[in-house]
Amino acid sequence: MSIVCFGEMLWDVLPGGRQPGGAPLNVAVHLRQLGCSADLISCVGEDEPGTELLRFIQSRGLDTTFIQRSKHYATGRVTAHVDAAQEVTYQIDQPVAWDYIRPGAAPEQRADQAEALVFGSLAARQPDSRQTLRLLLERARLKVFDVNLRPPHYTRAVVTELLAQANLLKLNHHELAEIMAWFGKEPELPAAMQWLTENFGLQAVCVTCGAAGALLWTGNHLYRAPGVPVAVKDPIGSGDAFLAALLKGWLAGTHPEQALRLACATGALVATHPGATPAFTEHDVQALMARQAV
Repeated sequence: MSIVCFGEMLWDVLPGGRQPGGAPLNVAVHLRQLGCSADLISCVGEDEPGTELLRFIQSRGLDTTFIQRSKHYATGRVTAHVDAAQEVTYQIDQPVAWDYIRPGAAPEQRADQAEALVFGSLAARQPDSRQTLRLLLERARLKVFDVNLRPPHYTRAVVTELLAQANLLKLNHHELAEIMAWFGKEPELPAAMQWLTENFGLQAVCVTCGAAGALLWTGNHLYRAPGVPVAVKDPIGSGDAFLAALLKGWLAGTHPEQALRLACATGALVATHPGATPAFTEHDVQALMARQAV
């Protein structure tokens, strides 16, 4: 499977120190750990934090061919705050290098070749990267929209534009409620998921509900998977691991319910480790599922 992720790569500044982050980077790393071929289209500064990020993704088996370097803007940084309920809020620096991802023959050719393009709303906050994303979406076969609403870094108009471009949509229950309110609709499931599918021509809508698990609407049918109870150390990155596993299952033609269960287990496994991109294997995910089944 050949997948390309577009958007932010940055440093998450956490109480325990800084960690590599950014949803597209996290998804790409997790896809690679799950055995997929994944590349990242992004931009970092010509600074030491940018060089460190490049070293990190190389250490995880990812190529840096499509990572641009900016002379004018610093590598991205986000300060993350986790509350007692394991909800995360973010203070995101702006402008930074990934706001200025340039178009070009190499990233466009990579988007042509990939089986799927993963993108989010955060990287579309500035016109430069947004225009590059538009060009890549014109060429992508399967467009996977990972919503990631991070106030104040989005507008209804841009998110709606991206919804209209997507084939697969992944969002959490808070984001679903906000988007449905924009259109004067109720967020009740599965009616809201069906409405999004029909109004935006989507193949599937996936809603994550934290510890309660996730739901997937596709083929006019709702699939559910329960949450996997674990001792959470750090929720950051668990949603990205979830998406990586779900996308692998989708591309492999795995039954939707099984793909959803695997995705929930993968996200739960990541949440038991500090940082957004802990090392793990598919065997680790299967072992967690086996323990839960006992």
